[in-house]
Amino acid sequence: MEDNNDNKKSSRRQFLKKGLIAGAGVVAGGSLLAAYVDKSKPTSGEKVKVLTTEGELVEVDKALIHSPRVSIEESHKGIPGRKFVMVIDLAKCKNARKCVEACQKGHHLPRSQEFMKVYLLQDSEKSAPYWFPKPCFHCDNPLCVSVCPVGATYKRSDGIVLIDNQRCIGCKFCMTGCPYSTRVFAWKDYPEYAEDKEPYSPEASSPGKEGTVSKCDFCPDLVRIGKLPYCAQNCPMGVIYFGDIDEDTVTNGSETLRFSELIRDRSGYRYLEVLGTRPSVYYLPPVERQFPVESGFKDLEESVKNRFKNTPYGKTHKL
Repeated sequence: MEDNNDNKKSSRRQFLKKGLIAGAGVVAGGSLLAAYVDKSKPTSGEKVKVLTTEGELVEVDKALIHSPRVSIEESHKGIPGRKFVMVIDLAKCKNARKCVEACQKGHHLPRSQEFMKVYLLQDSEKSAPYWFPKPCFHCDNPLCVSVCPVGATYKRSDGIVLIDNQRCIGCKFCMTGCPYSTRVFAWKDYPEYAEDKEPYSPEASSPGKEGTVSKCDFCPDLVRIGKLPYCAQNCPMGVIYFGDIDEDTVTNGSETLRFSELIRDRSGYRYLEVLGTRPSVYYLPPVERQFPVESGFKDLEESVKNRFKNTPYGKTHKL
């Protein structure tokens, strides 16, 4: 009986490895990606391997695969049997900002709005500064959910916290209730949003709507087809790992690790855990950093560089 359970666990890990890790696309329904292949689109000639529900690897033109937009009702339920988690390795971050840019592009955000933010932190006067990417933490005890008067922000069974902007009344109670300041407010409709012609779904956080709140969503529309969130799949340093805490597996797209061992061996922690929010994002301390903090200022736009002028590092180095 134990061997049978072990085989099932091994099989599920291999499924995750082939789908979520490879970014090939795991099918949640339909026999041959029927729900996720748009044959009306022009082909690119570039083939990718995808895993069918029967467990077979097939080749499909990359341009034909698209993220499914599930109904609003379905987006409230979450993906069955999953509990998502993110791990951010601070030792690898050099402020390349590819995570920020990919997230903005994927969510049709203007350059003035960021779901993923990168801060420059320094724990004490004697310690070295380091780069600190900060998404929404998708807390198990989300204060934002408890203060929303209309149920626009909600937590799903898979641990993801989303916002339904068709319910949102723009009261900003959730922004006040979030102790991590991860939410943004749309003061106007942005031209970038108009490009998104797909039916609205809270899973994609777009199209955006003037007078409502939005935030990092863990990209559940991508996760449904076995892809990593935009930030994780586009980070050139492999800083961001994503996976299923119940599977005890996380990946940054190039390496796959056991979540429990990674957190234990690298002394992983959750930011401001004392607040009791129980975040789903873990950090690995910036020990033996791979890049000097100075490298993070190269090729920065002046408007972004100005954010760090009043930090201890910025004042010392006269940014």
